[in-house]
Amino acid sequence: MDIGDGKGAAIQHWLVRQRMGSKNNSKRAVITGITGQDGSYLAELLLAEGYLVHGIVRRSSRTVRPRLDHLTCDDSVYRQRLFLHYADLEDLTTLRRLLVDIQPHEVYHLAGQSHVGVSFEIPESTCDFTAMGTLRLLEVMRDLRPSPRFLHTSSSEIFGHPTVVPQHEETPHVPITPYGAAKSFATNMVRIYREAFELFACNAICFNHESPRRGESFVTRKITQSAARIKLGLQTELPLGNIDAQRDWGYAPDYVRGFFALLQADAPTDCVFATGTLHRVRDWLEIAFGHLDLDWTEYVVFDSRFQRKADPARLVGDAGKARRLLGWQPEKSFEAMVVEMVEHDMAVQRELVRSLPGR
Repeated sequence: MDIGDGKGAAIQHWLVRQRMGSKNNSKRAVITGITGQDGSYLAELLLAEGYLVHGIVRRSSRTVRPRLDHLTCDDSVYRQRLFLHYADLEDLTTLRRLLVDIQPHEVYHLAGQSHVGVSFEIPESTCDFTAMGTLRLLEVMRDLRPSPRFLHTSSSEIFGHPTVVPQHEETPHVPITPYGAAKSFATNMVRIYREAFELFACNAICFNHESPRRGESFVTRKITQSAARIKLGLQTELPLGNIDAQRDWGYAPDYVRGFFALLQADAPTDCVFATGTLHRVRDWLEIAFGHLDLDWTEYVVFDSRFQRKADPARLVGDAGKARRLLGWQPEKSFEAMVVEMVEHDMAVQRELVRSLPGR
């Protein structure tokens, strides 16, 4: 069951490690989506807290997992305190078997098709993975004894075109994208299972959050990476859609701290995690390119392919409940986050240049 070992040896090794975990009173946590931005930061946090961490990896997932390399290459961590298991959210039998075997104290459900634009191209799989995948996990939670604490990462996309600004936990859902609709379903199912079956089930309603580990298909990372490549002469222009689109952007590690805090609360509930401040895409351009002494207006070109079919308006969060209940607040500023991402991408692109033939 542990990726990378022979089946029999892996099961035996895993059972030994589990018994050791029981003896030293280590808590066990399961993370779906562990190879993603949030999952990798959460794995680091939980390991630092002394947890045994079990990550669920899709069978179709790449074997190269750069966000986890520093952990899986560490022999004192991988297969000692960090374990990876193959399972798909569509495969209820395997999920149930894994969770029954692991008997986790906490389950963090971060997996999902999270690219809003792509959800228009693959609405059925987005809804099956994001909506029904959450329901399947809740069904397993319902049967486990004792039942673990469960966290689902929801999204500001559930609010769509909100009637209230800023948005909070009680703001009505008006999704305008397939992804938003799928997340709204999942968010409501978590609440229903909490109330109907008395599960310790929580929704972390996250507004946009970024980091150097953000996927390259997202506009934020696309901007910081392109700025670095243009600075190094590897790229000449940056095609974008609506640069006046606004979002409430925060720093991913700050939000992951919130996930952990939410599952340590005395009672299950939902919390919004947000900065409460709107920024435009052009703000990313000004800071990222300006940090490299470049004028973004000389390189950015409009491309209608990147124009959203439906673009939410005035999505800005009220994290007052998280501040009051959890003592949570974002720590890294918007500008510092953008600069960190630019510096990361400069380092990556410089290494790429050094690896080119003749360099």
